[in-house]
Amino acid sequence: MTEAARYKGLRGVAAAFAQPGAVTMLFFGLASGLPFLLVGNTLSAWLKEAGVDYGAIGIASYVTFAYNFKFVWAPLVDKCRLPLFGRLGLRRGWLMFSLVLLGAGLLGMAAMPPEVSLPRFMAVTFVAAFAGATIDIVVDAYRVEIAPQEAQGALAATYTLGYRLGLIAGGAGILIVADIFGWRGGYVAICALLAIPVVTVLVAREPTHRVRERLPLGRAVQEGFVRPFQDFLARYGIALALGLLLFVALFRLPDQMLGVMAYPFYLDAGFTKTQIAEVSKVYGVIVGILGALLGGWAVIRFEMRRLLVVSALGVALSNMLYLIMAMHPGQTWAFVATLSGDNFAQGFAGPVLVAFMSGLVNRSFTATQYALLSALANLPGKLLGGFSGFLVKEAGYPSLFVLSTVSIVPTLVVLALLWRRMPRPVDSLTD
Repeated sequence: MTEAARYKGLRGVAAAFAQPGAVTMLFFGLASGLPFLLVGNTLSAWLKEAGVDYGAIGIASYVTFAYNFKFVWAPLVDKCRLPLFGRLGLRRGWLMFSLVLLGAGLLGMAAMPPEVSLPRFMAVTFVAAFAGATIDIVVDAYRVEIAPQEAQGALAATYTLGYRLGLIAGGAGILIVADIFGWRGGYVAICALLAIPVVTVLVAREPTHRVRERLPLGRAVQEGFVRPFQDFLARYGIALALGLLLFVALFRLPDQMLGVMAYPFYLDAGFTKTQIAEVSKVYGVIVGILGALLGGWAVIRFEMRRLLVVSALGVALSNMLYLIMAMHPGQTWAFVATLSGDNFAQGFAGPVLVAFMSGLVNRSFTATQYALLSALANLPGKLLGGFSGFLVKEAGYPSLFVLSTVSIVPTLVVLALLWRRMPRPVDSLTD
């Protein structure tokens, strides 16, 4: 039986979700999701309560640019074994190192809070963001290498489930703890959860890698930093390659533009941190998990191009639901309705985009090429999102909601231009 046939039909869907790698990706997804809010939206809530200006909160979000430029050091992760940690293998060694660095960064944030020294606080926050971005590099490469392309939808779904659980801990969990023990206590407590992915690293199997001889420095740079990009351009041609990169870069623009000001909006709408935790980071994340599972199933069953259209429109149009909250501040029903649509749309889109990008990479350069794609998926929105605080100050929240929704138009235009030339992911993943 071929790999493609193995994952066809309902039995194939069940086989894809039952593979051992799916369980591993659940806990590795937790490792990826845990730090994301702690250096992002949750951080913005801490900064607001510390008395930091809206404009400064938006600019502070640029610390997460570590996620957007992770392709810069991805070649090192792809090719170089770390001293000591390398005994675990290439992928597991880097993942263990990143988890240790993340713990140090989070504890540093608790030791140097923003009300004491904002510059020092942002410096250790960058350390945590760098560690989180490196975790993403390793986990993405591990997922692509651990199973064939036909099973990537299931791995993306279980990864997204773990990722969403990490978001619950880094969102709802820390908000509840912060209401009782303060922000510093919350960031210390969250470090205990890092034990779960640490144990998973120790028991997970290392993917098979090609044995490579030691290379001179010049050739090593060529192999690690130049060839991954040359390969991508050569396989698709310059025009199609640039079009694919542009599409990936624009896909999450509506979500990223809105994200940095979401927490301040919840607080300005009259909700407490505990209420935000209950609705946004527990109920909302559960809805997102349901969306992710449906998205993973859809990737296995339906054509990728049409799923990309549905996902892009869903993420964009869900931003308009925030107008309901703006018109009904402090109303729980409005909060629930808005978060239901927003989180479901984002949850569904997650496995779709992950599976699409996974199908574009060459396994000889997995970490580098996927890091480039996933970084591009966040970069334009992050750039514009950093100025969202100034837009809110000048024009109010409704303007941000409408503008973020309309921002999906360029994405759909690029997809329409690529429609007939869009590569099939199953054909583009090569060894």
